[in-house]
Order: sequence, then C-alpha cells, then structure tokens
Amino acid sequence: MSENLVVPTMAEMLAQGKQPEVLFWVGCSGSFDDRAKKITKAFVRILNRAKVDFAVLGTEESCTGDPAKRAGNEFLFQMQAMMNIEVLNGYEVGKIVTACPHCFNTIKNEYPELGGKYDVMHHTQFLKSLLDDGRLTIEGGQFKGKRITFHDPCYLGRANNVYEAPRDLIEKLDVELVEMKRSKANGLCCGAGGAQMFKDAEPGNKEVNIERTEDAMETKPDIIAAGCPFCNTMMTDGVKVKEKEGSVKVLDIAELIANAQDL
Repeated sequence: MSENLVVPTMAEMLAQGKQPEVLFWVGCSGSFDDRAKKITKAFVRILNRAKVDFAVLGTEESCTGDPAKRAGNEFLFQMQAMMNIEVLNGYEVGKIVTACPHCFNTIKNEYPELGGKYDVMHHTQFLKSLLDDGRLTIEGGQFKGKRITFHDPCYLGRANNVYEAPRDLIEKLDVELVEMKRSKANGLCCGAGGAQMFKDAEPGNKEVNIERTEDAMETKPDIIAAGCPFCNTMMTDGVKVKEKEGSVKVLDIAELIANAQDL
C-alpha cells in the first residue's frame, strides 16, 4: 500500500479495544494480482476519504474457497471456509464488504450453513450506501461526458440480483451509461467464473471473453466499467485482442470514483 493509505488490521483494532464499522475482505485477487491491487487501493482511498472506520484481516485472511467449490472440491472448500469462519467469529465480525463478487457470493450465501452469518455487501452496494447517507460525494471530474458501459459480474448480477448499485454510481459521474445488448439478467459471463480463471478454455471457435468484449465494443465505449477483478482481467485481455491501439480502458467502479475525485 502507498504511504498515505490507512489500513488497520482487526488484530490492531482489537489491541486498541475497538470494533470497526466494517471488515474489508480483500480477497486473493485484490491481495496478490498486480492489476487488482489497484482496485483495492482505490477502494481504500475512498473509505479513507469518507472516514469509514474499517479494518482488514491481513495475513489472517485466507481464500474463501470459491475456486475449490466451483472446481468440485467440496472438502477443500469446507476446510477453507471453516478456517475463515473461525477467524471472523473470533473477532465478532458483523459487516463485511468486498470488491470481489466471488468472495461476496461465497461468504453471503455459503458461509451461513457452516456457522458464518454476516451482513455482506459488495463494494458497489457499500459505496452506494455511503452516497445515500451523505458520507461520500461523487462528481464527474475527468469522466464527465464519457461513454461507459457496465459489464455485470455473474456472481453479483444473476446470482444475487444486484444490478442498480453499480449503475447508480456510474451515473453520478455525469457520464453517458450505455447498455450492452446482453446486460443485467441477460448478461454474458466474462469467461472466468466457475474456476475457469485457473484453467485453459475448452475447445471451441471463440473464447468467451472475446465474445463478451465484442458485446462491449458494440456500444462504442470510452471505458468498460467492471465490478469484479476476474471480469477486469478477462475484459482487459479481450480489449487487447480487439483494440490494437488500446484506446478503451477497463476500470473498476472504485477506480472510476477514486480517479474522478483525484484521491
């Protein structure tokens, strides 16, 4: 993290006798993937700006088990989940926010039956709540008037019916939000879901991420907005194939807000 970011851990909070308002679950991508780290930092900048009292688990955070479960290894998933639940319950965590729809879906929908019951929010939902409560203001800044299309992550959209929060945030940037022909409940996967991120594609005549990038390019966007680190990777790769000069950017909604505010 850069020098001006304040990122306390739960252990540090506990030592001071404090309980944060929200636990920021960073996720494997947001912790280790160089591109996704930028999303993590952008989100932290916004939390700092909005004076949100938050903490991370730091080295105590482990993979939620989503890739193991999607790949069919239920035993490994349960082991990973139980370890995380033990840590979360030990800190008496109530509210969790994450920038990864895979972590969001797993902790929200699959941890309760293993004893992990939390109020889980995707970062776009949390940012929308900050906006509604007047703790965060959003202006267009450098994005004013730009054409932006939003790619719905499967685990945020179709799996959890969260469609409006990300769009509300994008529209607050004074941009032109253009929808792809396949969007919301009819959206198309970026090609990385279901543990596909970690394996080669099956034989076929077109990669899923290329097909999805073509959907996005049809809207003639300046920016493709994403709300998932996996989607971000797949759409960025797709743009590299389709757009040799790379004029179209792929940015997470947290990055759009942080960049517009020059945080």
